[in-house]
Amino acid sequence: MREENLNQVFAALADPTRRAIVARLASGEATVNELAEPFEMTQPSISKHLKVLERAGLISRSRAAQTRPCRLEPAALGEVASWIDAYRSIWTDSFDKLDALLKTKPKKSSTSKGRKHAAK
Repeated sequence: MREENLNQVFAALADPTRRAIVARLASGEATVNELAEPFEMTQPSISKHLKVLERAGLISRSRAAQTRPCRLEPAALGEVASWIDAYRSIWTDSFDKLDALLKTKPKKSSTSKGRKHAAK
């Protein structure tokens, strides 16, 4: 995935409303009105969110009579997942090294050595 496309996808998914729309579309296509239902915003506001998702390649819209059904485009999410997976081994290696280091460190006792107690 080109960096520009990746930036668009992450920017689109940064908004909680757009993430909710993507989550809804994961269960099947929906009209703009159906997508707007759970939100307290106008249809033009939802349409703006849909345009952002569409430009990022996360959704597509078609025309069916008077409605414009939206559907999720999983290929864009797959490309993001591939990008993240490329870094997963780095994270895993780092956590494995930290775990090994922590296992070699002596454990501190839970006594109150070195603490000052206030006299009553």
